[in-house]
Amino acid sequence: MTPGNADPAGLWSSGDWDAVAQTMAPIHDRLVNALDPRPGERWLDVATGTGAVALRGARAGAEVTGIDITPALVEIAERRAVDMGLCVRFEVGDAQRLPYEHASFDVVASAHGVHFAPDHARAAAELARVCRPGGRLGITVWRPGGAGEQFADMVATHGQATSGPSRGDFGQPEYATEMLGEAFELEFHPEVWMQTGDSGEDIWQLLTTSSPQFKILVESLEPRRRAALHRDWVDYYERYRDGDVVRAPNEYMLILGTRRHA
Repeated sequence: MTPGNADPAGLWSSGDWDAVAQTMAPIHDRLVNALDPRPGERWLDVATGTGAVALRGARAGAEVTGIDITPALVEIAERRAVDMGLCVRFEVGDAQRLPYEHASFDVVASAHGVHFAPDHARAAAELARVCRPGGRLGITVWRPGGAGEQFADMVATHGQATSGPSRGDFGQPEYATEMLGEAFELEFHPEVWMQTGDSGEDIWQLLTTSSPQFKILVESLEPRRRAALHRDWVDYYERYRDGDVVRAPNEYMLILGTRRHA
């Protein structure tokens, strides 16, 4: 549900992604705990963003490298590592062309990141290439039919079809198996993250000012349609009001894998 953009680094620099990433801490905790970090293991966090997963792995004693296509996000991750007193190697690079040797890592992870690569097959092949035989893979991705598709449907209703390939495909076990199953023995764990806020309006403001995809899509609408989308989106979240807060379910898939031996 992302808009077409020839400059992905520019896209991810266009909003305060770190503000959104911090709300997704339960997803990052779930992924890292499932991968069970061990001291001295070589970790790669692909599409690291502002380093949420990489920093968690390093805190557990792993030797972590984080890579992302957006220099501005890498700079935030580097500052955060310094502030936390952690040694993490952060680099700018493309998930479709990872600058590492074959079988360089014991663990390869990506939290809601690698599925945004334009060429899924190429990115999947790179994840497999850099993971050693017997190594572990962990990915999180939105599941089809969740809040993200609700948003895309609302945008389409108000006159702006979303462009670009679907990014929910990796949330379907059949598709993920097609991309990754030859190289990894896979497990699929459907999960739910509860997105919280003081109100539907509070969540709308967060997404439209901080999430690059949401921000660009909303700004592409003419004012009347934007106002209608705003109303419908706030109403959607207010369905999930629980006393003084809104707690809306967002379905995602945790994909775990073990690298097959050649």
